[in-house]
Formats: sequence, C-alpha cells, structure tokens
Amino acid sequence: MLTKLPNLLTLLRIGAVPVLILFLREREYAVAVAIFVGAGITDGLDGWIAKKFNCVTRLGSILDPIADKVLIVSTYVVLVLLGDLPFWLLLLIVFRDLGIIGGYLILDTLHDSVPLHPSFLSKVNTFLQIILVAVVLIDRAGWVHLPWLNEFLIVLVGLTTLISGIHYGYLWFIRGVDFDDTVGS
Repeated sequence: MLTKLPNLLTLLRIGAVPVLILFLREREYAVAVAIFVGAGITDGLDGWIAKKFNCVTRLGSILDPIADKVLIVSTYVVLVLLGDLPFWLLLLIVFRDLGIIGGYLILDTLHDSVPLHPSFLSKVNTFLQIILVAVVLIDRAGWVHLPWLNEFLIVLVGLTTLISGIHYGYLWFIRGVDFDDTVGS
C-alpha cells in the first residue's frame, strides 16, 4: 500500500482543483487558502514518500508535474477571471508551458527518450508562482494586505517565467540538448 501512496496523494491533489475553483468562484478566499496549502503539502509529501521508501514510479513522475500544472494554471485562470491577477501573466505562463511541452515532444520525437528533469530556473519559477498565489489568496482573505508585495511578485513571476522559457529554448535548440538538465515543469 505504501508504494501506491505517492500516486494517491497526487491524484488527491488533482481532485482538489475543482473544489478550489468552486471556492474561488464564490470568493471564499480563506477556504481557498486552506485547499491550496493542503495541495502544496500533498505535493511535498508524495515526493518525500516516493524517495524515502523507494517507490518512485514512471506514472508518478508523469502525474506529479501534471498535477502541479493543473493546480497552478487553474488557480491563475480563476484569479485572472476574478480580477486578482493580470491577464498578461496568465498568457505568459500558459505559453511558456506550451513551449516546454512542444519542445519536449519535438525532442522526444527526434531522440528515442528524453528524461523529465526540471531546470533550476524552472523550479524557482514554479516556487514563485506558488508563492504569488498564496500571497494573493491571503490578501483577498483579508488576513494581510500588502499590495506592494503582490505587485513585486507579479513582476518577479513574469520575469522568471520569461527567463526560464528562454533558457529552455537556449538549452534545447541553440546550445544543443543536454539531457541531464533539460525538460521540466
């Protein structure tokens, strides 16, 4: 059973997304914070369990980044629709992710198999995207109001999204593929 727990936690995270969207739609930001934090905890927990108990699976290595993207992109879409985040940021994030997926598919077609390893810049970008959502949700819940922090994080997420997207393009198509540090979330 323990070997299946990481994948179950990942599926739980995916299942939490529609619930999060419903609470965001109703502007129930306090509940949305709890769901978002809970999803973040399952993300850390599933990876820790998989590594600690040596139960990393191919399915888990595919599902985990999908769950992360579904959670983040869905949350950004709703926050843009509610007017809490700018549209340009969502557009940048979505097209960067589509570029990574497209680049991966091209490389996977040209080379038999391409490993899935996020770059350091990609990890920083994902971390900042999550922090931005948390700060916006906390702000909208009325717990802490720091508009300057929201604006700073919006710009920072925009920059890291752009830079990490350019970085992948450079690694894959200009410098040449280095399969030890390329494809990522």
